[in-house]
Amino acid sequence: MKTGKKYPFLFLLPYLAVFTVFIILPIIVAIGLSFTDFNTVQTPNFVGFNNYINLATQDSIFMQYVLPNTVTFALIVGPGGYCLSFLLAWSIAQLTKVPRTILALIFYSPSLTTGVAMNVLWKIIFSGDATGYLNAVLINLGILQEPRTWLISDLLIIMIIIGLWSSAGVGFLAMLAGIMNADEELYEAGAIDGIKNRFQQMIYITIPTMKAQMLFGAVMAIVNTFNNGAIGVTLSGTNPTPGYAGQLIVNHIDDYGFIRYEMGYAAAVSVVLLLIIALFSKVASSLFTEKE
Repeated sequence: MKTGKKYPFLFLLPYLAVFTVFIILPIIVAIGLSFTDFNTVQTPNFVGFNNYINLATQDSIFMQYVLPNTVTFALIVGPGGYCLSFLLAWSIAQLTKVPRTILALIFYSPSLTTGVAMNVLWKIIFSGDATGYLNAVLINLGILQEPRTWLISDLLIIMIIIGLWSSAGVGFLAMLAGIMNADEELYEAGAIDGIKNRFQQMIYITIPTMKAQMLFGAVMAIVNTFNNGAIGVTLSGTNPTPGYAGQLIVNHIDDYGFIRYEMGYAAAVSVVLLLIIALFSKVASSLFTEKE
């Protein structure tokens, strides 16, 4: 290797080392453990595809509750949060610098404070007794006669609401940056070619010129959506959630891995989740990658 070609590699070496140790190796280990019966104490016992067969044929909780909950949550929070992030970014970009900065911080902050907000805000709002804000309001209005246990009977709906509320994360900032860095000459050329309003600018100019940021936002939305299982556990205080009402794949992995200590089975479920995320990421990449 020539001396001049070594320098880029040396700059990449720290990242490659961290990526290998904390991403590649754990994935390889998880795939290996998924073919074993491992309780974290005894030596792993190779069982072949038994964990995957049991997941598909024997795990009624996964098929009856976990998978439908995850699909419902992902299909609403994923695309919904992604579209909401883009619309917020596009709307904020139309403002001047000071209000734009303040609003960007306001909309981004829920993604950083979700855990705290669930304990000091959402759990109080949806508390199942008469002191809960929502129950108190509805009882005073005569809509409810007695308190409703929101965090049991309607846990998945509340999780979706909180997921949408906290969806404006890093992807939102990336899309805002992409909109702000758009070439103004393109908008001037578009006006000459007949583009008449902001909506047409967004469809024909803004989105096509920021596909890289749109792809990044899509991938982040997919990953965050499928890994957002902490909401249900934090709200309900238990894993599994009551009646498996808010049980997602991530919670199922934690249940088997860190409560039942069936690490082999938990690894198999985590590999399935990895494949699902990879599939959705591939779809997003095909939508936002420039065709040759």
